[in-house]
Amino acid sequence: MDSVAVTIKTVEKTGVFNNIAEKLYEKHYYVNYTHLFLENDHGRIYLELDKVSDVNELEECLLSIPDVISVNTHDTLDDIYGKRVIVLGHGEVMAKSLQGAIMEAELHNAADETISVDGMIIGGGSEITEAVSTINKLPRVNAIVLSGTMMGGEITDEIKKLKNQDKNLPIISLDMLGDLDSVVDLVIPDPIHAGAMAVKLVSDKDSYDNDLIDDKFLNKDI
Repeated sequence: MDSVAVTIKTVEKTGVFNNIAEKLYEKHYYVNYTHLFLENDHGRIYLELDKVSDVNELEECLLSIPDVISVNTHDTLDDIYGKRVIVLGHGEVMAKSLQGAIMEAELHNAADETISVDGMIIGGGSEITEAVSTINKLPRVNAIVLSGTMMGGEITDEIKKLKNQDKNLPIISLDMLGDLDSVVDLVIPDPIHAGAMAVKLVSDKDSYDNDLIDDKFLNKDI
């Protein structure tokens, strides 16, 4: 086994995570994702590790650390939830885009793929701007759908920044008022089709190139 996830229950105490990190470093485990939170007055640490050849050895290593209460190893988020499509927007059209993505994901998952869909219903332009500006902090984002009636300005600026950080991230929008369509990868007028296409683009079984999608891929230099 190379990649594994582990959830660690700890005493809520300063320095516990530092002790865990030092121990993992000593054992040459590579941490590629971590999330810390509190639950019922105990600390919870979720880690995804690479270069794990022996899960039992990993568990023994972690349990030997003071203030570690329990250790549970399991599949990673990528193994469980797979690729991730996020639908952002507002109103009825956003709900339709989310519906299209979910229905398409259901078909792919029935064919032994793993694609999950998240929907974020956001009412105003400033809130959408903030969501886009922080979306690269989320794990496993493979495609984004922007769905509403009007988007542009600061939202467009944040999409430019996002594309500069990850040029391979597909970003789809509806045909809306505003200048957003000048920076996204694909503009689709129908909200249900927009959600479905996002899933198709991240699928390992569907294959789309610029010719197949016709000339609707904008491929702007951002």
